[in-house]
Amino acid sequence: MTSTDVRTEGAGDPGQGSTSRRRARTRGCLPFAGVCAAALVLLFLGSRLSLPGLGDLFEEKTTDRSGPAVLKSIQDMSAYEAASGNFQVVVDLEKDAKYLPDAIRGTRTLYVGAGTVGASVDLGKVGPDGVTVNEDRTTAELVLPHAVLGKPALDPDRSYAVSKQRGILDRLGDFFSDNPGSEQAVNKLAARHIGEAAEESGLTKRAEKNTTSMLQGLLGSLGFEKVTVRYTDPPR
Repeated sequence: MTSTDVRTEGAGDPGQGSTSRRRARTRGCLPFAGVCAAALVLLFLGSRLSLPGLGDLFEEKTTDRSGPAVLKSIQDMSAYEAASGNFQVVVDLEKDAKYLPDAIRGTRTLYVGAGTVGASVDLGKVGPDGVTVNEDRTTAELVLPHAVLGKPALDPDRSYAVSKQRGILDRLGDFFSDNPGSEQAVNKLAARHIGEAAEESGLTKRAEKNTTSMLQGLLGSLGFEKVTVRYTDPPR
């Protein structure tokens, strides 16, 4: 009797079957990975190039969930704002690490800040002897405090960042954290420079001149023939 050897595939080498199965699974994963990569590329291109049919998918929708404005306080105003100046400053703010190069740690921000500064005369601070009127009510003399500058008010519609360079560590920090106050430093610096420019602009003298003209016109319409306005520092 002749015996016939029947050999089952993979029976001779147990490891060969496992290798074949791993190769089959790998070949099965490759098409799936390719499809996912192609889909991601298509989505990216659609967002950048606005491909037909993908516009609705990447269309932005803005929702305002802000709460209602709450009145915190009311303050009566007695100051007459007689002049206002518009200013613009270019802020170049750089922050470096002491022992690291800028490419590793450091930021440099170029920012254009635009805002206004008002100059006003506080008529509420006129003393009891600040107004003198003759008996015929034809002559009046007013002694007012000097005009003062208000705080600089930045205009968000006209202020913008031109460029911002960051080191690798700073980029990683911005990626893993959301810091809404990151632009606070350049805003404060822009406001400070605008305030300094307002002090050198002669804005307070213009405010005093305009206040004098306003009071002379107002009292002149009431029958006063001569109106004198003087400015002095308030007593300490």
